[in-house]
Amino acid sequence: MKKRFTLLFSVLLSANLLHAQDSLTIRKIYDEALVNGKSYESLRYLCKGIGQRLSGSANAQKAVDWSKKLMESYGFDKVYLQEVMVPHWVRGAKETAFIIDGKTRIPVPIAALGMTVATPKEGITANVIEVQSLKEVETLGESVIKGKIVFFNRPFDPRFIETGRAYGTAGDQRFMGPAVAAKYGAVGVIVRSLTESLDDYPHTGATLADKDGKNIPAAAISTKAANRLSTMLKLRKLPLVKFYFKQSCQTLPDVLSYNVVGELTGTEHPNKFITVGGHLDSWDLAEGAHDDGTGVMQSVEVLRVFKAIGYRPKNSVRAVFFMNEENGDKGGAKYAELAAQNKEEHIAAIETDEGGFTPRGFSFADVSNDFIKKINNNWKALFEPYEVDQLTIGGAGTDIEPMKEKLPGVILIGFRPDSQRYFDIHHTPNDVFENVNKRELELGAAGIASLIYLIDQHGL
Repeated sequence: MKKRFTLLFSVLLSANLLHAQDSLTIRKIYDEALVNGKSYESLRYLCKGIGQRLSGSANAQKAVDWSKKLMESYGFDKVYLQEVMVPHWVRGAKETAFIIDGKTRIPVPIAALGMTVATPKEGITANVIEVQSLKEVETLGESVIKGKIVFFNRPFDPRFIETGRAYGTAGDQRFMGPAVAAKYGAVGVIVRSLTESLDDYPHTGATLADKDGKNIPAAAISTKAANRLSTMLKLRKLPLVKFYFKQSCQTLPDVLSYNVVGELTGTEHPNKFITVGGHLDSWDLAEGAHDDGTGVMQSVEVLRVFKAIGYRPKNSVRAVFFMNEENGDKGGAKYAELAAQNKEEHIAAIETDEGGFTPRGFSFADVSNDFIKKINNNWKALFEPYEVDQLTIGGAGTDIEPMKEKLPGVILIGFRPDSQRYFDIHHTPNDVFENVNKRELELGAAGIASLIYLIDQHGL
């Protein structure tokens, strides 16, 4: 009995010592990130010194070159580029649009959707059919849709507390709406911007051609303008209200680009990897500050913090700046392909692509209730002092999603900051450096570094 008690006491003492050591290391991580953090000033240069970084653009290449030099300046064990061919879509001249009410022309803000096509040089003028869903287009059919501009006007569902879920349920009208409308003979598509906000910022974003490659001009309209157009359509008994829009976008041949990778090589398991990343590319309307400048700067800050506090990981830790998340996902696919080709074992991959707002926690994709219960039992108390303790089952991220198929056993994790403000600026001209809070950004970097430290020490 005495031996059993002694053994139990020894186990509990060992567990408490480990917990204490973890707590001390996490405190060091936070102190370094909050006192000596580099993520905010690096983000300033990415946004102000380089600016928008749409895949295939000259600015995207400038960002690649600068990011590689930044990682090298931190003295990581390895810094290198991964070649990846990416789409090269250009917006062209500023889009113009009017609601036409009889002889009155009312200007409204629009933005061409990514990967869409140009209108004829003179633009498109047509009657408008307002719909709420893809199914409604299919129900109306060619007899109603042909020759019209289809106006998708389904708003965000405000009942979702996590706004990413509202984005997910409204997003099909932007992703697939133009392809569905084209199938029934529409001449163009206007999509309500994917946001809860009522403002005059149109939100761009990628759309998809149909399976035969057919594409029609498509643009996002601001939420205020969408409400105005909808009201005018409802007030008119006869088809007096028409819509005009003009855009000159085009898709050029694919361009050679790169993922940027920095690594701290593991002291015990150099061929086992924990990856953290975001996407370096951005839409062309602004600086891509929250989407996803904050994500890449948090990712590289993880490795910098580890070096600064003298922490040498057991497993190799990589920061990856993925290219082309916005309009093709080529960078994430290439990373997973090369990792599988090189027979690398990936323990976990964390994506930070939901803005640099106040950190709340992490979601773990495709795991069991028992798994998430274990994670909470082991680590929740360590995260509680830093208010980043929401450890839940959920999504991870577009860039790391290809790893699921290519790298069996990897756990995919999404960094979850507060979501309430993200879709106010997502894909808009308002996604600029000035809308990033320094402390929120640094808290997020520290939280991610702490999770990676715990995974490195204890596994999953």
